Amino acid sequence: MSRRRLGATPVDGERCHFSVWAPEQARVELFVEGESHPRALERDDLGYHQAVFERVPAGTRYLYRLADGKDRPDPASRFQPEGVHGASEVLDLGFEWTDRGWVGYPTSSCVLYELHVGTFTTDGTFDAVVGHLDRLRELGITVVEIMPVAQFPGSRNWGYDGVFPFAVQASYGGPRGLQRLVDACHRRGLAVVLDVVYNHLGPEGNILGDYGPYFTDVYRTPWGAAINFDGPESEGVRRYFIENALQWIGEFHIDGLRLDAVHAILDRSAKPFLEELAAEVHALGERVGRRVAVIAESDLNDPRLVRSTALGGFGLDSMWCDDLHHATHVLLTGETNGYYEDFGKVEHLARAWERGMTYAGEYSRYRKRRHGRPVTDLERQHIVVSVQNHDQIGNRMFGERLGAIVDFESEKLAAGVLLMSPFVPLIFMGQEYGETAPFQYFVSHGDPELRKAVREGRRDEFRSFDWKGEVPDPQSEEAFRRSVLNHELRVQGRHALVHELYRELLGLRWRLLAIGMDDTICFEARNALLTLRDRRAWMMFHFGQEPIPLMVPLPEGRWVKAFDSAEAKWQGPGSDLPETLDSEGEAELSLPARSFAVYCREKLPDQGEA
Repeated sequence: MSRRRLGATPVDGERCHFSVWAPEQARVELFVEGESHPRALERDDLGYHQAVFERVPAGTRYLYRLADGKDRPDPASRFQPEGVHGASEVLDLGFEWTDRGWVGYPTSSCVLYELHVGTFTTDGTFDAVVGHLDRLRELGITVVEIMPVAQFPGSRNWGYDGVFPFAVQASYGGPRGLQRLVDACHRRGLAVVLDVVYNHLGPEGNILGDYGPYFTDVYRTPWGAAINFDGPESEGVRRYFIENALQWIGEFHIDGLRLDAVHAILDRSAKPFLEELAAEVHALGERVGRRVAVIAESDLNDPRLVRSTALGGFGLDSMWCDDLHHATHVLLTGETNGYYEDFGKVEHLARAWERGMTYAGEYSRYRKRRHGRPVTDLERQHIVVSVQNHDQIGNRMFGERLGAIVDFESEKLAAGVLLMSPFVPLIFMGQEYGETAPFQYFVSHGDPELRKAVREGRRDEFRSFDWKGEVPDPQSEEAFRRSVLNHELRVQGRHALVHELYRELLGLRWRLLAIGMDDTICFEARNALLTLRDRRAWMMFHFGQEPIPLMVPLPEGRWVKAFDSAEAKWQGPGSDLPETLDSEGEAELSLPARSFAVYCREKLPDQGEA
């Protein structure tokens, strides 16, 4: 990692340093826009082609000409103003930051808010997001998580088809727009996590293979060829992606990286890429004096991802785990197709609540094998949970949000499960006020054959689910337009009530987290779950569709009701749960259908005591 950085780096004024890794190319030449003759770079023994050139100021457009005659953009381009098929542009990433003193990722009070820049506002830009930050902060959000922004083909995409990992999507506002957004977040006390994709690249405009052995035929991923993290010449590949990660931390002041689908990063080396990446990112955080986090999305249920390297782990900070989502979703919807086959009991939610994952070595009917690894040493900040996210909504056939497929009491109950859980909650954009717009899958590819393949791929993806109807066309602009949020809803009718419910629950969550973890008691036959938090608070969740009486064991003493989703205040059916409850070791509760309630000792820590 001691070499000068990849890509085009302005040195001073009119001079610029160029560096590109192309080990299989005998020569690489620089074509500057407006010049008739190329300039030769010098090749070293490791396949890096480098040079410092005069008369190449910031704003200059350029391409590389390879020895095989191909003209290609820079694989480490910082800006692709004309898209994935156009020339690269020299960019000075210097920025007038105002976040001096910012300490970074808030490990003890994380509430993540996932958003897609293109559909979060009608403008679809970084600058348009800024106008909503104050509301998110007031709601109780502490971290804004941005879906991938690496340059992708066209202007409509989830971001997972990016092909220039270093370049920020031009239609969102480019690099300057992202820097302005991060700076605005930090001024408001909000951290920023960026979703990055290191397990594959998109198919259109993918030029890495022209430069070197970035891909391998040894492994395959659901998206095509795997990235070469452990084969011959993989050192250059690792350097490329690690330098990309360091760019986001150093030059964009990003506080954390969410690594997409790390189960598709296939690597048998003694020191895996993920471990090396986490170490480099953490080291840079220490040098710049900020806490930074590396978060893995994984369906492996493997705690080694977040275990320290001293204990044989990878040293990441936390990981997404979908088990709490799946358990809650099936209890509320009754859907049991596809991967939902493994869920359906309150016990499944209880296990997810206790250890972050339902399957930690147990047999999975869906996978037809044991799944996961036993959990013994995870802390609550190691697990990120959700009841809605871009995958679980967008990978439904019609992209319906939870509120479109369950009743209002169930929607509130899901919010309670998420925000009262002991783990790091993730809220998907619009969830906090009951957004009605779907989040559908959309792309804007230019290749007709690729468009056809994407359409067919979506149809194949839904074969294990019992969803009826015609799959929306991902290429259509309508799929994108239908997915744009309507923020005006949050001040209207029931949507305003949902927004207030999230605000109150987030405030209650903050105080409850100060008093420890949970024990759970499962009442499977009654569709109910009791969680006890350090004998100072307890929560009752009822998933049944009819009111029931239930005798439950409770610690002795007086309990004060802190929240009740069935109350008229929340447009519930009404509740018979008392405002105060005196327990001598057990109590009979009258539980409304699809409801939850929280009781506490008479005093909880105020915000400021924890």
